[in-house]
Amino acid sequence: MQLSLLDLPWWGLVLVTLGSTHVTIAAVTIFLHRHQAHRALELHPLVSHFFRFWLWLTTGMVTREWAAVHRKHHANVETFEDPHSPQIHGIRKVLFEGTELYRLEARNAATLDKYGHGTPDDWIERKLYARHTRVGIGLVLIIDIVLFGPIGLSMWGVQMLWIPFFAAGVINGVGHYWGYRNFAPNDSSTNVVPWGILIGGEELHNNHHAYVTSARLSNKWWEFDIGWMYIRMLEMIHLAKVRNVAPPIRYDTSKTRCDVGTLQAVITHRYDVLAKFARFLRPTAVEEIRSLRASVIPGSTDFKALDPVKYLLQRDARELPATQRAVLEQTLDSSSVLRTIYSMRQDLTALWSRSAASKEQLVKQLETWCRRAEASGIGALREFSRTLRCYDSLTGDMK
Repeated sequence: MQLSLLDLPWWGLVLVTLGSTHVTIAAVTIFLHRHQAHRALELHPLVSHFFRFWLWLTTGMVTREWAAVHRKHHANVETFEDPHSPQIHGIRKVLFEGTELYRLEARNAATLDKYGHGTPDDWIERKLYARHTRVGIGLVLIIDIVLFGPIGLSMWGVQMLWIPFFAAGVINGVGHYWGYRNFAPNDSSTNVVPWGILIGGEELHNNHHAYVTSARLSNKWWEFDIGWMYIRMLEMIHLAKVRNVAPPIRYDTSKTRCDVGTLQAVITHRYDVLAKFARFLRPTAVEEIRSLRASVIPGSTDFKALDPVKYLLQRDARELPATQRAVLEQTLDSSSVLRTIYSMRQDLTALWSRSAASKEQLVKQLETWCRRAEASGIGALREFSRTLRCYDSLTGDMK
């Protein structure tokens, strides 16, 4: 006796399960993330409502809650206010219990009030999607069992676990713990491959933290963002409109002085600038630290208490706990080279924080920074300064 409406072979059941979970992750990355949380693109109302309906069926997530929690993550990344940082909660907690962290923060009325603006608030959202979050996933369970029989329960289980593990766990956990970095924002975000087809392009998490409002998460020529592919397909049939993408990085190797175009490019691509600073200066810093470790007097400075290179070249040392910050300060006191590298990085990052300065003042300060780097006696700083001068923008207008 057949117990289901559809009699599919095992591979057919697998394809249906993977297909449905893929639509769900596409809805998360295109609708919740890029459209709702960051306004990187506009969606036709039909597409937008399809994604809302699908997410209600397959996840029970509320758009306002998801957008608010995610925006708070960016506003407080890797601090104690970050809802799901593996640096704070631990990688195991975020990887396997990320959904619980999300739900806990979603119950915070202050978070919703501050970060949940601009999300759907129509009749169907208030009366159905946000109020009856379990009805949708219950309907999917019934549909799966009716269509596929008892195996439908297993298919439903996979559908229910897909987003909690891959989105809440892998992206929020692994994406701030393991992987490679193209850019150096002031966090531990990484790109994680080869998960693309499973998490819709969200594996390019470091790229996203560098250009938060970009609808395209890929940056290097060899990176593939499947979510961006779907967005371009929707755009071609006039169901989507891209508002922002990360601007290309341009160089003019003939430049010998900083100008307004240099300043514009450096500010726009500041996390690329910091990543290049780290790549240029890493060999010098590593060699200097090795020399210190070889000559250190036992008990005077515990150079193994932290990774000095990481906080010299990639992160803001002010975030360190007091004991580790003291170790870093002792490290800097032990080496004029490391002290110069650290202070030059701090001065560089200060350039794009001086909102009260005019364009002309900032250009002058950038040029002064380059001259100091070239006069520092550190070869890697001199080479980086020459590269920095070559950054260029299509327009000299400050945005």
